[in-house]
Amino acid sequence: MWQPWCDDGDDEEVHVSTGPTPAPGSPGWRRPLGSTGLEVTAVCAGGSPLGSMPRLYGRDVPTDEGVATVRAVLDSPIGVIDTSNGYSDGESERRIGQALTEAGGLPQGTWVATKVDPRGRDYSGDRVRASVTESKERLGLDHLPLVHLHDPEFFDYDEITAPGGAVDALVALKESGQVGAIGLAGGQVQEIARYQALGVFDVLLVHNRWTLLDRSARDLVADALDRGMGVMNAAVYGGGILAGADRTTYGYREAPPEILDAVAAMRRVCAEHGTDLPTAALQHSLRDPRFATTIVGMSRPERVTQTLDAATRELPEALWDELESHLPPQHVWLDAPFD
Repeated sequence: MWQPWCDDGDDEEVHVSTGPTPAPGSPGWRRPLGSTGLEVTAVCAGGSPLGSMPRLYGRDVPTDEGVATVRAVLDSPIGVIDTSNGYSDGESERRIGQALTEAGGLPQGTWVATKVDPRGRDYSGDRVRASVTESKERLGLDHLPLVHLHDPEFFDYDEITAPGGAVDALVALKESGQVGAIGLAGGQVQEIARYQALGVFDVLLVHNRWTLLDRSARDLVADALDRGMGVMNAAVYGGGILAGADRTTYGYREAPPEILDAVAAMRRVCAEHGTDLPTAALQHSLRDPRFATTIVGMSRPERVTQTLDAATRELPEALWDELESHLPPQHVWLDAPFD
């Protein structure tokens, strides 16, 4: 059986055991998120498409559909919803908040994670504090158990980490009890590694960098686990190319021929084993115990049940070795592993 590997810092491959996703309600479906004291479920509902991002997801999401999707999540075994201040200019948070109001609040064992976002080019300490206040108001929550610093790689590192800057402000919010754990959510692994090295974050959220097509986050995830951080894996469909959508982009950029060839080959392998590529793409992350939870974007109520069904569908072990044989070469990954 193929097993994913990570770097232990000594240039030696370390193998970790894998296995089928525990069924909702069974032991293992809920697990700790690093040392935060928070508990997550194997699947986390991603709120990025909830507020409607047609240019990214290819369709508008009406308000009532977005709210109904959140209500379906609240009625499901999924115990975590992930969103962000900046998703659709706050509309994702507003729709989650509306659903929570209609439902009479969060069910026991369910919680919402969000992210601080800049306003234009303003990613100051003041902006971080304002972002948290806005999120609480939109969600209708007095306390945010997990707040991520979102996409800092698009800003100047010295500015974000300066005394009194964004990182300091987020740490201070945690220390004062205004938020719970703090996380680091981003893409470019070399840049995110610089922030992770600060040693102040409790959680790492990676996207598009650990999928059937890409292992760019290998060293970043290994380092996070060495630090005792919880790790959340998002965008396991690569922005849609692994979800069955007719797309030629991976990670929000045009995919090179090697990626397109790999997708075609993996789709054939899945068909030969009686399954489909989206199911394999999801379970590839769910099988890996390094990830406390896998974040799956949802914008339709029926997507909740479909995701849970795909997560627990029985797949043949031989599938994974064959899929691994079609992993594209490192030079076409979004970020080649760093030294």
